[in-house]
Amino acid sequence: MARPPVFPRLPLYAVFAVLTITVVAAFVGRATHAGGGLPKAALVAERDLRFSDRADGAVVVQSARDGHEVAVYEGEQGFLRGTLRGFARTRHLSGLGPELPFQLSRWSDGRLTLDDKSTGQHVELMAFGPTNVAVFAPLLDR
Repeated sequence: MARPPVFPRLPLYAVFAVLTITVVAAFVGRATHAGGGLPKAALVAERDLRFSDRADGAVVVQSARDGHEVAVYEGEQGFLRGTLRGFARTRHLSGLGPELPFQLSRWSDGRLTLDDKSTGQHVELMAFGPTNVAVFAPLLDR
């Protein structure tokens, strides 16, 4: 009677060792909080803003503090509209409207973030590249 082929043991042990090391490393990293994410950075500037659509399709940005117009974005503005659309969808699902402001923040490490405190939604704008950050950055300086 023919003996069935035997899987070589060395590759099997190697795979088992790699899996074991991976699981142990993940457990130790989580237990010791190693690589705890982004380093803590100081807040450099922040501004509460409201965004609204105008009848002609432009996006109007207003200061939430005093209501004055900060900027008007005309044309397609794909990144700005896409980002705001995601926030608006989350607000809609939460039963919230556009009257609550968003918080735009600049950090000491150069990051720019947009937060919706009403829903807890947070976007790291730097993740989308410097061209897209340049859309939001002037809103802190005006």
